[in-house]
Amino acid sequence: MKAFFLLFALTVSSLHAANWPAWRGPTGQGICEEKGLPVKWSKTEHVKWRVALPERGNSTPIVWGERVFVTQPVGERRTLMCFDRKDGKLLWQQGVTTAEKEPTHGTNPYCSASPVTDGERVIVSFASDGLFCYDFAGKELWKRTDLGKQIHIWGNAASPVIHGDLCFLNFGPGETTYLLAVDKNTGKTLWKHDEETGYGKPQTADPAAGKRGDPTFIGSWTTPTLIKVEGKEQVLMSWPRRLAAYDPANGKELWTCAGLNPLVYTSPIAEGESVVAMGGFGGSAIGVRAGGSGDITESRRLWHHPRSPQRIASGAIHEGRIYIHNDPGTAMCLDLKTGEALWTERLKGEGKSGTNWSSVMLAEGNCYTITQGGDCFVFKAGPTFELVSMNPLGEPSNSSVVPSNGELFIRTHAALWCIK
Repeated sequence: MKAFFLLFALTVSSLHAANWPAWRGPTGQGICEEKGLPVKWSKTEHVKWRVALPERGNSTPIVWGERVFVTQPVGERRTLMCFDRKDGKLLWQQGVTTAEKEPTHGTNPYCSASPVTDGERVIVSFASDGLFCYDFAGKELWKRTDLGKQIHIWGNAASPVIHGDLCFLNFGPGETTYLLAVDKNTGKTLWKHDEETGYGKPQTADPAAGKRGDPTFIGSWTTPTLIKVEGKEQVLMSWPRRLAAYDPANGKELWTCAGLNPLVYTSPIAEGESVVAMGGFGGSAIGVRAGGSGDITESRRLWHHPRSPQRIASGAIHEGRIYIHNDPGTAMCLDLKTGEALWTERLKGEGKSGTNWSSVMLAEGNCYTITQGGDCFVFKAGPTFELVSMNPLGEPSNSSVVPSNGELFIRTHAALWCIK
């Protein structure tokens, strides 16, 4: 009997490890525990299937069991697509016709937020058109179309996060910005934290803001992450100018640390109780020892970079080192405790563009990213740079590489790929 329960526990653990239920995976840190993932492929080699998508899109797929989910704009429709992982067959597509077309940037198509699932339901943000929940057959379970408008000159991208019975969403950026927690079963609001970012209001001169005093060069595209600090769970959010932590049960702000610039694209990353938050637009970055209460800038901030390379994508941490692929196309390794740069390497591929919006996925000591030109890089997570492979797909991409049960799923502007 003991052997049976041990086998059952190992099977459940293995199945959980094979799922990639959210943008940046089960922990929100971009870390995969699997071994033996592909490290070498091409447009024709090790391709299990490739399915054409109707329009460009920046969102990253998620995977649960035999289902692959991806958000997709189709004209005036904002949709969620469900594919069979065996052969890429489209099983269903649900969504909503937009009530009022939002502004966005040409590099940021609609539906840039990834979905999230707990294995029973899939929750997706369609920005101003609402937060929607579907079951695995595509039936709508609930929707929230009363959350307000997400209006920003560069659009939106923050993905929902499921944690227990809660679903968190950074509703922003723009004049209306807040962190929301709803019941994942009903969509009912449990708590809401309004954040005053100063969007649309006169600004003081800030060299890191891009344009001095521009009232629209402000916003957070951060997807919330969760960590444990002294055994207690905390929700982390990078806001314009600061990093903050909240009690997931009630939304109470626990602590805050200053040092970010007004534009923040990345999500906080952590190893243990060390947290890193990085701003965008050539802005700042900070390392923080999580915990304490109130303003911990002076007491617990470990390091501060006043100005960094432009960063759209999020990094990953492995054995005390931070790995990030910057927008200009340079990969970097930083020391977690000091923020010191250990190495910087320009990743050159075959694509027309070497710039990068892909967040680092880290598995078995390897970092995976894909450039905007469609070149997938695998490099070692180590104190010196070591390239494992460069794998060109020949299609532009702004999403991140997804691992699941020995396979990789990659979304380009033209197609959804399964690499085996």
